[in-house]
Amino acid sequence: MTKKYEIILKYIQDLSVEVPSAEVFIFSRDYITKYILGINITTKTLKNKMIEVITKVSYKDPTENKRKSHFEISYATVVKIIDKELDKQELEKILLCDIQKTIYPEIERILIKIIKDAGFPELRLEKNINFDELYKQKTN
Repeated sequence: MTKKYEIILKYIQDLSVEVPSAEVFIFSRDYITKYILGINITTKTLKNKMIEVITKVSYKDPTENKRKSHFEISYATVVKIIDKELDKQELEKILLCDIQKTIYPEIERILIKIIKDAGFPELRLEKNINFDELYKQKTN
C-alpha cells in the first residue's frame, strides 16, 4: 500500500485556561466532571502540496452558568500529501479522520495535564472520540 500522506510537524498553536476567580475555581472543581468536550477541525492549504490542519478541542461547562472555567487547545498539524491521485473525498477522510486518530491521544494528554496543573482533580475523559463514526455522520 502506497503512503498517501506524511505528517511533517505538529505543535500547540494556542492553549487557554480560564478560571476567573477563586469562587469560580471552587464551583468549577465540583462540576468539572459535567463539562463537555467539543472538537472543531479546520484546514488551510499551504504551498508544496501541504495542508495545515487545526484541531481545536475545548472542555467547558455546557450550561449558562456564570461561574465556569474554560479549557481549550488548538493543535496544528502540517501534512504533506504524497499521493497526487487522491480525490476530494479521500483527502477529506485523511484530514478529518485518519490524522485525527493519530494526533488526538497527544491532544487529550496535553489537555488533561493542563486541567490538572490548573489545580483541578485528576480527570479522565470517559468518552473516546470515534473519528470514523463522526466522519460517517458528516458525509451522510
